[in-house]
Amino acid sequence: MCPEKSLNYGNQADHRSPRPGRRVAGVRAGTAFTAACARVSRVDVAVIGLGLIGGSVLRALAAAGHRVLGYDADPATRATARTAAAKAPPAARWQVTATVRDAVARADLAVVAVPLPAVAGVLDQLADAGFSGLVTDVTSVKGPVHQLVGQRLHRLHDRLAGFVGGHPMAGRETSGFAAADPELFADCSWVLCLEPGVTALSDWLELAVLVTGLGARVVPATPEEHDRAVAAVSHVPHLLAAALAATAATDPLAGTLAAGSFRDGTRVAATRPELVAAMCGGNAAAVGPALDAVLTELAGARTALAADDPIAALRTWLTPGCAARTAWPPAPGKPLELPARVETLIRLGRAGGWVTAVADDRRTVTGVRPAPVDPD
Repeated sequence: MCPEKSLNYGNQADHRSPRPGRRVAGVRAGTAFTAACARVSRVDVAVIGLGLIGGSVLRALAAAGHRVLGYDADPATRATARTAAAKAPPAARWQVTATVRDAVARADLAVVAVPLPAVAGVLDQLADAGFSGLVTDVTSVKGPVHQLVGQRLHRLHDRLAGFVGGHPMAGRETSGFAAADPELFADCSWVLCLEPGVTALSDWLELAVLVTGLGARVVPATPEEHDRAVAAVSHVPHLLAAALAATAATDPLAGTLAAGSFRDGTRVAATRPELVAAMCGGNAAAVGPALDAVLTELAGARTALAADDPIAALRTWLTPGCAARTAWPPAPGKPLELPARVETLIRLGRAGGWVTAVADDRRTVTGVRPAPVDPD
């Protein structure tokens, strides 16, 4: 998880002007961050919500040497997190607070790690606390969160707090702080949203430094493009897994005979229903068309089964999916030095590319695109 370059940022000249009235990139003036082999000098971070993802973010940041405070609305979760902190190595411990206000009192960065229905309340608490640092989130839907930020965090035209939407593609079917893993984000894709004319590029770059320091690959995307993509590769698969599991459960013999195919195809069906409902329902505008596309494909399979030669028909129907799955994940191409510009970063993301490092002067990034597929 060692970055490609030593990172040094903070009180230095930057060709991107900060937002008026707030500290640069959500960082206290005069603070200097440096990184050496996946460790940047301490950043004050508040993590609000200590489930699987929030707890993993808290553990990963603490292990990387940052000062991390966590908060969860559930007292039992807070108690579990405190106990775990006491058992962690001294250099990788965190603190748990009793309120959101206490958690963000000294924070440079606030990470909102609650399900979509709870996001509005957390944003209200950040605004009421007068938080003026950088805010990010890890919610699996981005469009609705960006709307809530405008309505709640930036209410009354108070735009002192910056915002960069985020989504680490690293979930599991297990949940809760007990399932949190500081290595969860190693080599995962972590979307950081760029909305032209809205997202401050300086904020995006500083957050990209922090995320790549955890070993993740940063994927730039607009909120709309993110929501459309995850509908196909994350949200619809949850619905399909739930349908398959429920259908098979009607036959006791099927339950006894179920093995690898059933296990792999239904793994995410074990996710708590309220979490899947918030994820898919919150992204209904994108999930609906994505589900329709899959249903159309399945209708093709049903037609093939009714053909005079169903084996031959199914072979034809199955071939594109087999080829697509065999080619995934794409092999990385050669690293490229790219200008740190909004339009360049968005093009990188649209091409399926990602960022692995940000230059010290914030003028360039190291980007990687998928290698061309060999036709042979």
